[in-house]
Amino acid sequence: MSATVHHLLLTIENELNTLGWWQDEPPPPGALQSTQPFCLDTLSLPQWLQFVLLPRLRDLLAAGLPLPARIAVYPMATESMKGAPEETSALLEAIAQLDETLTGLPVEREA
Repeated sequence: MSATVHHLLLTIENELNTLGWWQDEPPPPGALQSTQPFCLDTLSLPQWLQFVLLPRLRDLLAAGLPLPARIAVYPMATESMKGAPEETSALLEAIAQLDETLTGLPVEREA
């Protein structure tokens, strides 16, 4: 499973780059201290993916620690990307696959 998760993390990173959403500079440290789910009050979802989710999962993989078994990023991603002018289907699919891989449960895709 770790190879699959690693591949999906790379795919998410590549899609963020393709969409022009990858940032060279991190947000201010205080933005990462949010107590809200997905740092909703301080970060955009692409920022949360880049600066919170990807690093945490990569750290867990590198340390050989258990990965989360309860994760539901796809519903938040579909909601936050409604109305986005860019083509986000590949990013959303990679996020759905990550949710499925970690939970072992199918994700209901948006139509």
